[in-house]
Order: sequence, then structure tokens, then C-alpha cells
Amino acid sequence: MFKQSLTKRQRFLLTWGAISIFFLIALGLAYFMIKPPNPYALNSDGGIKGLTNTLKPKITADKVSFQFEDSRESAGITFQHFPATRRSLLPEDMGSGLAWGDYDNDGDPDLFLVNFHGSILDPILSDTSKGNHALYRNEGNGDFTDVSKTAGFDKPSFGLAAAWGDYDNDEDLDLYITNYGPNLLYRNNGDGTFTDVTTQAKVGDPAFNAGCIWGDYNNDGFIDLYVTNYVKFEYSASDIAAISRQYDSELPYTINPSSYPPADNRLYHNNGDGTFTDVAEKAGVANPDGRSLGATWFDFNNDGLIDLYVANDVSSNGVYHNLGDGTFADIGASSLAADYRGAMGLAVGDFEHDGDLDLFVTHWISQENAFFENMVSADLRDEQDKTRLFFTDGADMLGGLGQISLDMVGWATGFADFDNDGYLDLWVVNGNTLEIAGNNSQLKPQPMHIFNQQPHKGFIEVSKQAAPVLKKPFVGRGGAHADYDGDGKMDIAVVAHNDMPLLLHNTSTTAGHWLTLRLRQSGGNTYALGTRVIVRTGEIRQTAQVGTEGSYLSQHQLDLHFGLDSATQIDEITIYWSDGAVEKHQNIESDQVVMFKHVADYRH
Repeated sequence: MFKQSLTKRQRFLLTWGAISIFFLIALGLAYFMIKPPNPYALNSDGGIKGLTNTLKPKITADKVSFQFEDSRESAGITFQHFPATRRSLLPEDMGSGLAWGDYDNDGDPDLFLVNFHGSILDPILSDTSKGNHALYRNEGNGDFTDVSKTAGFDKPSFGLAAAWGDYDNDEDLDLYITNYGPNLLYRNNGDGTFTDVTTQAKVGDPAFNAGCIWGDYNNDGFIDLYVTNYVKFEYSASDIAAISRQYDSELPYTINPSSYPPADNRLYHNNGDGTFTDVAEKAGVANPDGRSLGATWFDFNNDGLIDLYVANDVSSNGVYHNLGDGTFADIGASSLAADYRGAMGLAVGDFEHDGDLDLFVTHWISQENAFFENMVSADLRDEQDKTRLFFTDGADMLGGLGQISLDMVGWATGFADFDNDGYLDLWVVNGNTLEIAGNNSQLKPQPMHIFNQQPHKGFIEVSKQAAPVLKKPFVGRGGAHADYDGDGKMDIAVVAHNDMPLLLHNTSTTAGHWLTLRLRQSGGNTYALGTRVIVRTGEIRQTAQVGTEGSYLSQHQLDLHFGLDSATQIDEITIYWSDGAVEKHQNIESDQVVMFKHVADYRH
């Protein structure tokens, strides 16, 4: 692990001391400057001249402990995202996501790829076969079979995100898809087919939707659904012709989110009878001032209630603490994690093994990605002697995660232990929103980043060494990780805008031992969303929570994966089930998938 030489409290004081010194120096320089600098312009690679090259971290890896290769073609995935000509319209540039989920309960995660059918200026033809969503059944041997049509996913849409969840508690995964236009809910029939139940369920919001995430916020055993809405998008021919300039590049009015007002989000409360009711405003999480692109449920302070974090573009992020009575408190200001930036992707994980979940946020160009370290375990107290609930941004102290992103536009992201050494690594999908000069039908590609967490150095960027295919930049958007071939090593799937996806297969030969936990419940919330787990090997305690990992328009596998380094046995596993029950297991052997089943009781 990256062993911290300072305590969390000391790092907090050091961080704020450094910030104060920085501003004093900046004020002094500003006072003595006579001539203002020239406005920043972009380098040929999209970086900001005179700024990003100077601030990029200089630390490099001593060695690369994991390897990836692109196995899309050999796996049989032929999906093509957005098979159309781009027309400089905001919905078309958002890209789409993907979702890993075992829809047929055979033990292997299947892959659903969301598609954006074509230009929103063209109608969707009923008999079209281009631009459709795709469901790839995992055959368990590294191969996938396209079962989209037989499963019932042959209805094209302007798709953005997807999320699997068992909303009707029949022990199989249903699927929700967000769109530019009416959203869709498909019920799993249990026989390999799905039925569109959007109208009956009352979840077909016709707005400009973005991310979606399932979670049982009120712990009643029926999972609920949070859906983010981006902006109130309208356009005309004159709008498309309006051009401004940003970072020395043309920026059409119709791809600038600041051109449009924000839209309210939805919290669909599961009524338990196959229908939902939007309670976002009543619960205090409508986030009307946020241009929302994504959200994640996770328990900020380990009180057994999932809280909500919302990623907003050109708006302050939403930070909502669950009060346990069906409502949430907006703690954005006091949390120190509600920055006004251009937030897109989210990743959640306990990177330093201190028992609370931390948050990584990807941002637009020149804004730096944020690494919000959860300060709950530092046990800093307020005036009422209660533990303060807040975060600090340590991106630049953890290997330069902030500086390296200055010339990137970050999207999907996730924490995963790629070398099974017991410490979470990090990956970030990048892709510009600025157009290629002289060709407005194409966006500028950017490299994807993969970071290896290394002792005493933090997170070190190793993408080109670890995955030669990533030497070629692309316009990335959605993505999520899963161990799709069951070998105990985490893989990544990535959606490339207007292109084929990447299936980054982890081919590492020196990875450590591992454990995957598959949690199931009877009595409600069958996939145990929100359940928190602590895995202890020796003095190391790893914490994870089911269904809380975020990304961008995408969903990671629901199974929990833990790297164990050289440990061949887990000393103890503690499970904090979503109904409040606590369960312990000792002396579990490594290198296997272990299923724990729980009879849930939500009556209390």
C-alpha cells in the first residue's frame, strides 16, 4: 500500500497550510506584475501552452505490475457507437455508456452497450438496424454472443446510460436506459427475454437525461432509482451557426452546456408494486441548479444509510446526506466537495484502508480532476462534539492526479486493483469536447490514463507501458470494469464515441491472490445494494460497498473484488447488510468467488 507517513489529520492541516502559502505568493506576484500574460492557447495535443507541460508530474513507475490487451475483436464484439455524422449538437457529443450485469444468473457478467442511434436532426426509422443498443451474453470462455434482438433490445433510441437492478425482487436483473428523450425500463422475464414496462412503471421521463443509479435509500427492501437530467436543450439553425472561441478553438453555441438552463433530477421511489413515484423535490435531491451528468450512492459516514453525490457540469456538485426519514440534507458547502467545475465521472473506493470511502471526480479541460479524501475516520469534531462530515481534495498530493489531467477532458473512471496487491489502482477515460480544426464532424482524441498505486509514490500513470493499444488516443466516454473471464483479474470495457469499443483484458502474469464476494438476499433488495464489507488480512482492512462505484453513464460489476497480495487466506470478513444485520466469517481461502446469502428483515 501507499503507506502514509502523516496521519489524516496532519495531512489536512498541511494541505490547508500549503493553500494559504500559495495564495500569499500569488498575491505577491500579482502585485509586482506590470504586464499581464497572453491568454492561454492550446498545444497541438490539446494542452494549454505554458501551463500543463510545466505542471505535469515527473514521477514515473519503477515497474509496471499489470498488462492489458484489447480483446474486443477476438471476443466477438462488433458494436459501433453513433454510426452517423456529427452535427455539433450537445446531446450527440455526450457519448454513451455501458453496464456489466449477470442478467441470466450463470455467474458471468454480461455486457450491455448503450447506443446513440444517430443525429437528433434525423427521425428514427422503425425498421432500422443501425445504431441499436447491444446486449452481449458472456459465454464464460472469453467470448460474447450478441443476443440483442432475441432478448428484446431492438428498439433504437438516443441512448446515454444504463444500469442493471432487480427492482421487482424476482432475483434477476432488470435494465434501465436513459435517453435524450423518453427513458426505458426493461423487466427481465427470466427466460433470456425482456419486456418494456416503462409506461406501467411511470419512469419514462422525456427530458435530456444522463446518468442513472439504483439504490435502496430508505432501506425498505425495494431498490429506488436516481436519474440525472442535464440541461433544457433547444436549438435552431441560427444557434448552430453561432460560434465562440475557447482555448483558441471554435466552440459552437449548441455544444456549450452554459448556453442552456439546468434541469431537475428525478428520485423514483419504488412503490413495491411495479410502479415508481418521483419524490426528488420532497426528498431534497432534485438539484434544480445543477447540470447533472452522473451520480453515485455511497455511505459517507458509515451510519448504514446511503448518501448521494451528484456530478454537475458548469455547476456546483450536489452533496446530500441521508437523514434516515426519507429526506436528505444538502451539505455541499460544509462538505468541501461541491466544487463549481465541469464534473463528469465518479469513482468511489477506500484507497488508503482507513474504513471510509473516498471519491474521485473527473473534470473538463484545465480544471484538474479531484480526489476527495473522506475525513470521517480522522474523527475531527464540531461544536456539538459530533464527527465532522467533510472531504479534502488531495489530487495533487497523490502522485499528481490533478496536474496530469489539466489538458484532458475526463469521463468514465473507476478504482480497481489490477495487480491484486491489495491497493486500489485507478483508470480514467479521456476525450475532448473540442472539434478538430477544419473538420467539425470530428472531436479531438485524447489518451486514456491508467494509474498504478505504488508505495510512497501515490498513483503513477502507466497506461502506455501497461496497455500498448492505449498509445493511440481516442474520443472516450463511458466505461466500467469487471472480471469478465473469471480469472481473478479486473478488466475494463470502454465506449469510444463514433467508434468501436475497447475491451481491455487483464493479461497480468504476476498478480497476487484475490477474492470476489457475491452477495445475495431474500426478503428484499436481492442483490444487496448498499451492503458494506470489510475484508481483513493481517493488519490490512479493505472496505467496499455494493453498487456504489459510479463511473460515467456506466455500471461496474456488482460483485466485490479484493486483491490480497501474498495472502492465501482471509482472516475475517465483516458484512454490514443493508437491513442492518452484521455477519462475520473467518478463515476464508483466497482465489475464489464466494457467495454469501442473507435472509433480510426490513420490518424494523
